[in-house]
Amino acid sequence: MAGAGGGGDGDPDMIRLLDRDDVDAFTQLRREALLDSPLAFASSPDDDVAAEVGAARAQLERAPDAVVFGAFEDTLVGMLGLGRDRHLKSAHKAHVWGMYVAPHHRRNGLGARLLEAAIEHAQSLPGVEWLQLSVSSAAPGARALYESAGFLPWGSEPDALRYGGEVTTELHMALRLDLANP
Repeated sequence: MAGAGGGGDGDPDMIRLLDRDDVDAFTQLRREALLDSPLAFASSPDDDVAAEVGAARAQLERAPDAVVFGAFEDTLVGMLGLGRDRHLKSAHKAHVWGMYVAPHHRRNGLGARLLEAAIEHAQSLPGVEWLQLSVSSAAPGARALYESAGFLPWGSEPDALRYGGEVTTELHMALRLDLANP
């Protein structure tokens, strides 16, 4: 896996798949993400299924078709989910979701390394040809990261999210995996 360090959670600058032992750290970081960047996620702390320990544990046990990567700098400071479409007719697509890096750990390449790991994992899934995601207009840094990895926009949804009197547009993007260079 790209950028993966050695041993356990304490290794600095490590990217690895989260597992059931990471459920508490995952739910805590997920809640932080929803509070820190409310217009970057469709979920809110009050309705986020992934923040429930049982649902989070189930999410972390669905590999290889659904995984969550974690970025560690002593503790979990970043995450990115990837899930293959469950429908037979669209199983050639996988989706990136829940990308977040804690504010005090941004701008040091962790987001790019998480995305690189997700792209490599998607490329390892038999039959997956496309990686798709949606990014909020409230997250221009995330959009720039996705574009630098080769994602191209294919559509947008105006008035996609509303929070605190603000409105955001969701930009839908896709990456053809045989053209990707993680």
